[in-house]
Amino acid sequence: MPARLANITEDVTGQATIIGQQIRARRKELKVGTAAAAEAAGMSRVTWYRIEQGEPSVTFAAYLSAISVLGMKLKVVAPAASTPEDEAEEPHKAGWIPARIALADYPQLKQLAWQLQGVEHLSPREALGIYERNWRHLDLDALMPHEQSLIDALRLAFADEVRDV
Repeated sequence: MPARLANITEDVTGQATIIGQQIRARRKELKVGTAAAAEAAGMSRVTWYRIEQGEPSVTFAAYLSAISVLGMKLKVVAPAASTPEDEAEEPHKAGWIPARIALADYPQLKQLAWQLQGVEHLSPREALGIYERNWRHLDLDALMPHEQSLIDALRLAFADEVRDV
């Protein structure tokens, strides 16, 4: 019986299941039997079955052998860098304020802070001050959702200091 792994998350289990399903689909597409595929990969039919079921306790090498025998390739993809738009769309990030606010990420703020030559980042308090002092110059229709989220979060964080605008 295979050893139980302690820290298997649902994400890991889900990925193993997807890989197993792809291996099974490719084997069926090639019209290769389980026993023949397992023998070609140098493993037991039971191990091959467990791979197709997506069991995460099967060794990585066994998964790679199965992938190789079927003429498949494994590709690891790094996650894309998140953008301010992504952060604003994620509900768990609502109300989040970066420690340093990059002007390049907030077009309206950058426009309002035109006089700050050579400055690329502001503190949250500085950003809120610029928004407050120049509110009348903001183009509310052009305000991107992530920038509106930043303004809302700044107002919430510094509620006792915010002027009515």
